[in-house]
Amino acid sequence: MADESEKPLPRIPTRELLDEALGIVLRLAAGEHGLDRSIAHPRIQKSGLCLAGHFHGLEPTRIQILGETEISYLETLEPSARIRSIEGFFSLGLSCVIVTRGIEPMPELVQVAERTDTPLFVSEVRSSQTIAALHALLDDKLAPRTSLHGVLVDVFGVGLLIMGPSSIGKSECALELVMRGHRLVADDVVECDFRPPRTVFGQAADLLRHHIEVRGLGVLNIKDLFGVTSVRERKRIDVVVKLVEWQPDTEYDRMGIDDRFHEILGVPIRELVVPVRPGRNMGSILEIAARNHLLREAGHHAARDFFGRIEGELLSRPVIDRDASSEKKGDWR
Repeated sequence: MADESEKPLPRIPTRELLDEALGIVLRLAAGEHGLDRSIAHPRIQKSGLCLAGHFHGLEPTRIQILGETEISYLETLEPSARIRSIEGFFSLGLSCVIVTRGIEPMPELVQVAERTDTPLFVSEVRSSQTIAALHALLDDKLAPRTSLHGVLVDVFGVGLLIMGPSSIGKSECALELVMRGHRLVADDVVECDFRPPRTVFGQAADLLRHHIEVRGLGVLNIKDLFGVTSVRERKRIDVVVKLVEWQPDTEYDRMGIDDRFHEILGVPIRELVVPVRPGRNMGSILEIAARNHLLREAGHHAARDFFGRIEGELLSRPVIDRDASSEKKGDWR
């Protein structure tokens, strides 16, 4: 398997800034031929020093913002110096440039953008609003992603990702939870994406949305069977539940003091290993797992609290001097 660092970074073409509903209006002023240039960084760049010829730290695959300050600086330059400044900036192969506050780009900006095929947009709102809208879009479009085999269910607001070998009963567990009033997010294939600061969300693949496969029954549409409240489009993954076949000679965690973690997209997520065997009510066990996670999030760790009380009880007992006790009883051994 290729190393994570070798995987190509996600990219989007600049033209998607026009296609998406950003909540702000972007108008293309020049550089239409460069709309296929790629944006590969989830954060924008607003570096006025680039206009002064200092290009250190500039990343061409980031969206470049020219706000009121940058435009006013260009206006103070002599025409020849202004052209040199703009040409030096646009010669770097930028993904695109956005002028904010509805400022009409000066002719030199338009001319150089056309000549270098650099998309030049105008945003009608100020820089802070433009940046916030762009970050929301880029966080979604450029988020690291992966696909996992499992079932994702929303149980009491907790995202349980049920994993395990094929035919162990993941879908049956999900169906039982749906019948108890919880919500299915994804069955079989869970599309995961990263969100800062350290969160992973899961959703169903488009073709599989709202469907679940149960051996003996076939493919079921949960939304049609149980109604719109039985499904959810997307959910944060809070706990990974790994189902395993019960093995008599295997030691399973019976205390719950130490935590295990399963890493998804670089984020460690708490993992529970739950053995499966006839007679175990998996629906109830998974509900309790979700409730216990909520308690832990609120600062109540039942296992550690319990063993803390035991330790306190043992430490509070008086120490018995066995030698002295034996002498009092006349033990002459």
